[in-house]
Amino acid sequence: MPSTVAIDLSAIPADQRDAVAALLRERDALKEINRRLEHLVAELNHAVHGKRSEKLSEDERQLAFEDLETAIAEVEESQDTQLCSEGKPRRPARRNRGNLPKDLPRIERVIEPDNLQCPCGCGVMHKIGEDRTERLDIVPAQLCVIVTVRPKYACRACTDGVTQMPAPAHLIEGGLPTEGAIAHVLVAKYADHLPLHRQSQILARSGIDIHRSTLADWVGTAAFHLAPVVDRLAEHLKVSTKLFMDETTAPVLDPGRGKTKTGYLWALARDDRAWGGDDPPGVVFFYAPDRRGENAETFLRGFDGVLQLDGYQGYNRLTRPSRKGGEPIRVAHCWAHARRKLKEVFDRDGSEIAAEGLRRIAEFYRVEADIRGTAPGQRLSARQARTAPLVANFGEWLQKQRLRVSAKSRLGEKLAYIHRHWDGLQTFLHDGRVEIDSNSVENLIRPIALNRKNALFAGHDEGGRTWGRIASLIETAKINNVEPFAYLKATLEAIAGGHPKSRIDELLPWNFKPSS
Repeated sequence: MPSTVAIDLSAIPADQRDAVAALLRERDALKEINRRLEHLVAELNHAVHGKRSEKLSEDERQLAFEDLETAIAEVEESQDTQLCSEGKPRRPARRNRGNLPKDLPRIERVIEPDNLQCPCGCGVMHKIGEDRTERLDIVPAQLCVIVTVRPKYACRACTDGVTQMPAPAHLIEGGLPTEGAIAHVLVAKYADHLPLHRQSQILARSGIDIHRSTLADWVGTAAFHLAPVVDRLAEHLKVSTKLFMDETTAPVLDPGRGKTKTGYLWALARDDRAWGGDDPPGVVFFYAPDRRGENAETFLRGFDGVLQLDGYQGYNRLTRPSRKGGEPIRVAHCWAHARRKLKEVFDRDGSEIAAEGLRRIAEFYRVEADIRGTAPGQRLSARQARTAPLVANFGEWLQKQRLRVSAKSRLGEKLAYIHRHWDGLQTFLHDGRVEIDSNSVENLIRPIALNRKNALFAGHDEGGRTWGRIASLIETAKINNVEPFAYLKATLEAIAGGHPKSRIDELLPWNFKPSS
């Protein structure tokens, strides 16, 4: 900002000094506001584009964005307030037109003039139009009590008995909650990452005293009744010809030692949207107390197809003729993991070899960006024509660099990792349905990591199994654009009403229709 000439107030007539002094103070205030705004915008750009931004996790990056954007909004509001005090117009408001769903309830408030008589005295004015504006209002969760009244009827003239409608079925017979209340607790815990003790505190602010243990009873009852739906979901996924698998830690309290131990949630996912597959996307989380490869073998019993995964050696048993539960699985390894190995070395050492590897991998991804969303045949043709030569060149380059670099160095270890998984890294070149990486399943397990941060740990191995079971339904609903609360509420009501097991497919998240 250009410097301004200092003004000598003593040279100004005494009756005008106060007004000039006020203008100078306003000018200095605006200069300070603009200086802070420029600083915050620079910080935001650094968070988005700076080298360190790649070292942040997605949650950390989003937290940086929201705090900086909040600060910028505060400064801009200060700037607008200052302009208004000078009689200048505010900046146009940021609008988000078109994003208010049509099915949201509308509450119209009509503001009529106090007097409709024409000022000239010729009578009542006629309406010639109106201005309408829409703003989003949020009403905090409203608690209510559902009172079910069942009148009894009997005949005064005979003794044929009493007529009364039967009581509606409840998931928890004689219990306090409706199925909607249970669904709300499930979504709050497993989608919005609110542990039960915090939910108990929130309810207490509304005057409802429900202990954490009572909420736990609700969750356990729901988990039991939803188990067949999750099992059926897993069966649907395992008849697919291509799936993703990944695992993430799930800290679990070990009461005997007073510490936490490391359990694992294994995610088995289907996502064929990138090539227009007919099967809906879905994910099932299996809990296991450890990371042994035999867990993956158990969870995948009945699946025969291509499995896309990272380089964890526990999966190696799946490719052997001795595999239990099916034929040897064909593995597709993940180029994002290969890239990540080189990126770690480059960030630490600035290695030119790692930089060259990253450049070559980026060429593969440019082809993928061009063919995203096309049919498997088109993807395969493009990969064979454009990507296969690049991958072959990468393989030759990889072997040359391994001869140059010590196998015990950090870079040597990363290059060896890529070499060990070389066959699986080429699977995507021979099947248009296979992705270049397993990012799809990594995106699906991100909410698990967030819940882990908020809840700290599961209280028991059984809690880990419940966590995986409910998360399976919530995340599958979300990736099918189904609102989790509405889905769980309707599903629990159907189960309470005796929904037949022979029609359990109707309860899968992708079959849910809001009108039902």
